[in-house]
Amino acid sequence: MILIVDDKPENIFSLKKLLESKDFSVDTALSGEEALKKVLRNDYALIILDVQMPGIDGFEVAETLSGFSKTRDIPIIFLSAVNTDKKFITRGYASGGIDYVTKPVDPDILILKVKTFYRLYEQTLALNETQRILRSEIESRKQAQEALKERVDYLHLILESLPQIAFTANSDGKIDFVNNKWFRYSNSATLFPDTAAGDPAIEEEWAASMVKSTPLEMEVRIKEISADSFRSHLLRIIPIKEQGHSSRWVGTFTDIEDRKQVEKKKDEFLSIASHELKTPLTSIKAYTQLLGRTVTIDEEHPANKYIDKVQVQVAKLNSLIADLLDISKIDNGKLKMNMRPFNFEDLLVNAIDTICHTHEKLPDIIRTGDSLDVGVLGDEIRIEQVLINYLTNAIKYSPNSEQVIVNTVRDSHTVKVEVKDFGIGIPVHKQQDIFNKFYRVEESSVKFQGLGIGLYICSEIIRQHQGTFGLESELGKGSTFYFTIPLN
Repeated sequence: MILIVDDKPENIFSLKKLLESKDFSVDTALSGEEALKKVLRNDYALIILDVQMPGIDGFEVAETLSGFSKTRDIPIIFLSAVNTDKKFITRGYASGGIDYVTKPVDPDILILKVKTFYRLYEQTLALNETQRILRSEIESRKQAQEALKERVDYLHLILESLPQIAFTANSDGKIDFVNNKWFRYSNSATLFPDTAAGDPAIEEEWAASMVKSTPLEMEVRIKEISADSFRSHLLRIIPIKEQGHSSRWVGTFTDIEDRKQVEKKKDEFLSIASHELKTPLTSIKAYTQLLGRTVTIDEEHPANKYIDKVQVQVAKLNSLIADLLDISKIDNGKLKMNMRPFNFEDLLVNAIDTICHTHEKLPDIIRTGDSLDVGVLGDEIRIEQVLINYLTNAIKYSPNSEQVIVNTVRDSHTVKVEVKDFGIGIPVHKQQDIFNKFYRVEESSVKFQGLGIGLYICSEIIRQHQGTFGLESELGKGSTFYFTIPLN
């Protein structure tokens, strides 16, 4: 909008009509005082100001407007028919005007000036808005950088307090911070410690993780600069993601040598103990069988019952020792599968029969699903071991249940066996660890005996058959354990 200021209505009328004919919005004021009030209330793109007015003249109006931040950028064109001397024109420019036009006015020239100044004012406003946005963005970035610096400093403080070797890296994988413990293993703040011969290269493994933007976890052997031997460490490098992209990486080396040595000694003990126990147990089993054959007294005599109970306990102990031997073989990479073709339906029937003949009290075992009368390449004894373990657990952990369901599914690629019980169930947050070695759910470990190795052995057997395994469970409503074996 353009403001015309003149004390003569006829001058305002003619100038207003001229501007409105060119599609300009026009406002008017008949005095300097009225003009100041309107300028403070409204926004104007241009002011056409008469110089000679009673009260506050045009020069005073321009000087006053130049003192306000809101109005000092509004372009002012002085328009006068009386004050045409050089000193008045000079004063007009000095008071803040951008042009001084004397009457008579050429309408075409005036319209060109108005258009030019109007456009310049709009550009000035746009520029000011751009500057305001830039200043705001700069301020926001400063605040963000300060906040980021505080977070980084806090992270560095935490990493310095850790007992592990710790470091951070930028999004490109360039190490930019290491804690003091790093320099016990490396002379450079940008190079990883040397690894033992035969261990995977850290840089190569990490490069693959950076491509996928996934955490890296690996075991690697490193040594202190002053040491002679390498020690096993667990390396973890985790991405810090912002807006879906990895902006930084945080890594640690944790010394696990002592833990590995303890595990190694434990595995060695289990292996030796299992083998040492196997020999006397075999003798006990043989002597018990001979004793049962040599007893000639009647069947109702308590001795027969005691011999039967001894044989049951010997069978349990034999199974336990066999599991410990399997654990030892798995840890040493010696658990091998004897792969031969076999009929899966026959195996399933035999496993259920074995359970029925070896348990005094058991729920009904109900068979549902597809027939698995199909040839499968695998270790029949080991697959039966998995089935018996699943069924034994289903019976063991559902003591008050009336049934256990064995459901089978067959498609063109796999056979699937599901064993469903209606027992105590497993909490959701503990289901992911149920197939780990020696893991037992605390809620059931007090009431039900066991070492927590059966499912671990089952998982390894299924892995070596290129199959899958898992469970679905709800606390208090039972569990369904399943596994699949590929047909081809």
